[in-house]
Amino acid sequence: MGQLTARLPRRSFLGAAAGVFGASFWDDQSLEAYQQNVQTASKPSDLRITDLRMAMVGGGLIRLDTNQGVYGVGENRDGASRTYVLELKRLVVGENPCNIDKIFRKIKQFGYHARQGGGVSGIEMALWDLAGKVYNVPVYQMLGGKFRDRIRCYCDTPMMRDPKTFAERMKERKQQGYTYFKADVGVQIIANQPGTLSYPAGADIGVFIRPQGQTGQQGQGAPQPGASRFAPGPRPLPTEHMFTGMEITDKGIGLMADYLAQVREIIGYEVPLAADHFGHVGVNSIIRLGKALQKFNLAWMEDVIPWYHTELLKKITDAIDVPTCTGEDIYLKEEFIHLAKNHAVDILHPDIATSGGILETKKIGDLIMDYGVPMALHMANSPVSAFASAHVAAATQNFLVLENHSVDNPRWGDIVDGVEKPVVNKGYITVPEGPGLGFKLNEEAILKQLREPGMFEPTPQWDTKERINDRLWS
Repeated sequence: MGQLTARLPRRSFLGAAAGVFGASFWDDQSLEAYQQNVQTASKPSDLRITDLRMAMVGGGLIRLDTNQGVYGVGENRDGASRTYVLELKRLVVGENPCNIDKIFRKIKQFGYHARQGGGVSGIEMALWDLAGKVYNVPVYQMLGGKFRDRIRCYCDTPMMRDPKTFAERMKERKQQGYTYFKADVGVQIIANQPGTLSYPAGADIGVFIRPQGQTGQQGQGAPQPGASRFAPGPRPLPTEHMFTGMEITDKGIGLMADYLAQVREIIGYEVPLAADHFGHVGVNSIIRLGKALQKFNLAWMEDVIPWYHTELLKKITDAIDVPTCTGEDIYLKEEFIHLAKNHAVDILHPDIATSGGILETKKIGDLIMDYGVPMALHMANSPVSAFASAHVAAATQNFLVLENHSVDNPRWGDIVDGVEKPVVNKGYITVPEGPGLGFKLNEEAILKQLREPGMFEPTPQWDTKERINDRLWS
């Protein structure tokens, strides 16, 4: 049989096999159906990446082009520099994109926590999209198959100083079909009321609040819906939560609790409600606040202090009965494992555009599951990251819920076609069955949403012939 396969083309071999094994093995009709349904548009072994291009929509769409016409799509992290992506072009052009893990291990040293992980993570997403298209299978299948067909989303809701208006907005979200909610309930909502906060005069007390006399986009409290949190121009080096000297008074804690009480009155106690963006306040204030908010049965309190203070996070988690959550700024699996192993928080919350991409996030979910920790997914990007997250969520057993940060943007889903619309339908994303990430790009919609000119233009300025020795070992 080995000699036969070496000498005969596929059709002749299959016909010969039909003769050897009988007509029932391959008749002409079955043979024709076989050839029509096998993906032959690309030869995976000969596939090579030829270019890396971007379009500034969402966090920054990434397109990896190949020598066979097929391309893959990923996305940089929201608010991240495109440099984190483009500087990696020299390391991926010429590679076979189907060797996802090999390429990831080649480039992962150039990522880091928070927005600096966006380049590696976005390119990794695009590699999975490419491989799925080449082999004609959805990404979730390459990850081991599905635990679920639909992905539950929670809707993040930016804070408003008027609790009644905010609560009515939450009511609208419930009417849209959402079954999981998150409210931004931070010191911004009380900062203009005397006797609610104490901090040293002139201190930098966080990115959303400025001391009296300072101005800026965030100076009057929360950004308006649709406004960028990342305004151009220099920003002062922020001070970590524990070092601002800001504490919440009993009056301030009472007003924040009243705010949540009005939200619960509108949406009820039957649905999960998480809370975020408390402010850059000290550990003891967070513990006092957490105890005051226990009666609202919160799903979690998110990012109460920076994620890398493991012992302090554990101190907070052990002191309050509200679940704690962190993870959107963590790059790679190791720190997630450290937090889970130490039970420093109750829920871990990676962002696929920071954590290292699709496979790394799948690994995170599987590894923290061994410590009894569920995985929620942070997502404040375009539908590209949303669908990449959906494939991971489908394939990960301890997945809890995926963020939707664009509930108030009616154009958000326009840039993708070939999937169920709206993308988030009654609080769920249906996992696509198409190859790769499962969608097609709508270039007309992308053109309308570009933040600056240029849609997937060539990037020859990022080509280099210089021999660079930047490995981590000698």
